[in-house]
Amino acid sequence: MTEQSSVARAFIDRPTPITAANVRQQPSGMPFGRYVPFGTVELPDRSWPNKVITQAPRWLSTDLRDGNQALIDPMSPARKRKMFDLLVGMGYKEIEVGFPSSGATDFDFVRSLITDGAIPEDVTISVLTQAREDLIERTVESLVGAPRATVHLYNATSPLFRRVVFRGSKADIRAIAVDGTRLVMEYAEKLLGEETVFGYQYSPEIFIDTELDFALEVCESVMDVWQPGEGREIILNLPTTVERCTPNVYADKIEWMSRNLSRREFVALSTHPHNDRGTGVASAELAVMAGADRVEGCLFGQGERTGNLDLVNVGMNLFSQGVDPMIDFSDIDEIRRTYEYCNQMNVPERHPYAGDLVYTSFSGSHQDAIKKGFDALETDAAAAGVPVGEYTWGVPYLPIDPKDVGRSYEAVIRVNSQSGKGGIAYVLKNDHKLDLPRRMQIEFSKIIQAKTDAEGGEVTPAAIWEVFQDEYLPTERNPWGRISLREQQSLTTEDGRDALAVAALVDGVATTLSGSGNGPVSAFADALAAIGVDVRVLDYAEHALSEGGDAQAAAYVECAVDGQVLWGVGIDGNTVRASLKAIISAVNRSGRR
Repeated sequence: MTEQSSVARAFIDRPTPITAANVRQQPSGMPFGRYVPFGTVELPDRSWPNKVITQAPRWLSTDLRDGNQALIDPMSPARKRKMFDLLVGMGYKEIEVGFPSSGATDFDFVRSLITDGAIPEDVTISVLTQAREDLIERTVESLVGAPRATVHLYNATSPLFRRVVFRGSKADIRAIAVDGTRLVMEYAEKLLGEETVFGYQYSPEIFIDTELDFALEVCESVMDVWQPGEGREIILNLPTTVERCTPNVYADKIEWMSRNLSRREFVALSTHPHNDRGTGVASAELAVMAGADRVEGCLFGQGERTGNLDLVNVGMNLFSQGVDPMIDFSDIDEIRRTYEYCNQMNVPERHPYAGDLVYTSFSGSHQDAIKKGFDALETDAAAAGVPVGEYTWGVPYLPIDPKDVGRSYEAVIRVNSQSGKGGIAYVLKNDHKLDLPRRMQIEFSKIIQAKTDAEGGEVTPAAIWEVFQDEYLPTERNPWGRISLREQQSLTTEDGRDALAVAALVDGVATTLSGSGNGPVSAFADALAAIGVDVRVLDYAEHALSEGGDAQAAAYVECAVDGQVLWGVGIDGNTVRASLKAIISAVNRSGRR
C-alpha cells in the first residue's frame, strides 16, 4: 500500500464522519400544528413541466390600482400620471388605472387620462369594480370617451370567504358574478359610445383556495352571459390572491382550468400572483407554461402585504433566456427612479436586475472569473468578426450584460477585504486600459489588501487608481524615487548591440547614463550598473492604451533589483521610453521598501 493510500484509508476510517444520522435539526417549538397543508391537484398527465416559454405573454400593469392601494401615502394625481406615462413608454398595452367607484380621486384620474388624450390608440385601460349595481354604474361612467377600455369585475369564491365574509351558498356566490356581469354589459351598452372598444374581465377572487370545479362553474356561468366568440374575447383572471401553495400546485390548477374551460379559444386566461410565500415570479412562469395567456403584476413587485408579481423580474427573466419581453427595460435605472418617485418606495440593493449591487462582485474568485470572462468575450467576438455588443453573451457570474439595461461596467467589480487580484485588475483595465500581467496583479492586490485590512470597508476605483499611481507612477503632485527620465538616445553598434545614452536626474543631479546590450532594456540595465544599481529584467509586457497619432503605450517590467523582485510600470507615447520608465519605476520602488 502506498503512503498516499494509507493516509486516505486512515482518514476514511475515522470513527465519527458527518452523516445525516448525526446532523439533526431540533424542534423549533413553534405552533406549526395550527396550519393545514395545502392540497394537490389530481393531474397525472400534467404537461407543463416539459414546456418552455418561447414568447412573452400579454402583460397587464396594475401599478395604478393594486400597487397604489397598498401605499401608505397613495400617489398624487401628478405621480399617477408620471407612472402611467412610464408604463406606456415601456410598452405596456394593458394598464389597470384605478378603482373609480372607490372615490373621487380615482374617478377623476381616469377621466383626466381620457379628456387629456393621454391614452394611445393601441393601449387598453382597465378599471376594477365590485359586483354592486351603483359601483358598476359609476365605474362605466368613468370610461366614457375612452378609445379602448376593460371593466374588471371580481367577487370572492373560496369556502372561507363564503362562510366567513358573505355567509352565502355556492349558488349565492355564483349569482353575484352572473348578475354583476349582466349589469356591466347593460351599463356599457347604455353609457359607452361606438368610439370605445370595450372588453370584459372577470376574476373569481381567492381562486387559489376555491374548489376547481366551483371556479369552473362560476367562470362558465359568467361566459354564458358575456357570450365570448369570434372577435369577442373574455379575460378570465385566476389570482393567487394570497399565495399559499407551491408554484407547481398553482400551475396544475391553471392547466386544469385551461383544459376544462369551454370556448377556450375565446378566453384570455390571465394569472395574477401575489408573493406571500416569496415565489410569485415562479408561480407566474409556471402558470404561463401551464397555459396562461396573460400576466398581471406591478413594477418591482409593489402591492399588498409582500407585493404583487414583479413584472420587471419576469420580463427580464425572459430577456435573459433570449426571449423578447416586448417591454423595454433598456434604461432600468430611469425606470427605478420613476418608480421610487411615484411610490415613495425604495428598490432594494439586491433586487434582481435593478438593484444597486446585483451586477457587483466583491469576492476575489468571482472577480477573477468575471475579468477572464470579459477578456474571452472580446477575443471571441473579434475572432467572429462582430462587435462585442452583438456577440452571444457569456461571462461568469453575470446572467446578462449590464449594458443591455443601461448600466455601465463601473460597478461590476468593487473591491473590499474579500476581493482578490482579478477584481483589482478588472478595475484598472476597465477604467484606465491597463492590462496587468498576472504576477503583477498578485503583487498589486497585496498592496490593496493591506489597505483594506488597515482601513476596512470598500476601496473605490478612484482610490485604487490613486494607490496605483503612488506605487508605480510618480506624478508632479507626488514625485518620488532616486531616478527620473529626461530623454534617451539609442544607437546600433557595429557588432549589432544597442548603445544607449539616457539623460536623467539621479538623486536630483543631472546625469547621463550610458550602457549597451542586446536591446534598449538590456542596455539600460547595463547603464544602471554604472551607478551601483543591480537590476535584472525577469519579465516584460507591453500594449497600446489607445489608437492614433497620439497613442500611449504601457510597459510592465518584472525586475530583480538588488535582490528584490518587484514590478515597474511605464506609460509613454514611445514604447522604448515606456519600457525605460518601467525599469526606473521598479528601481525607485526598491528604494521605498
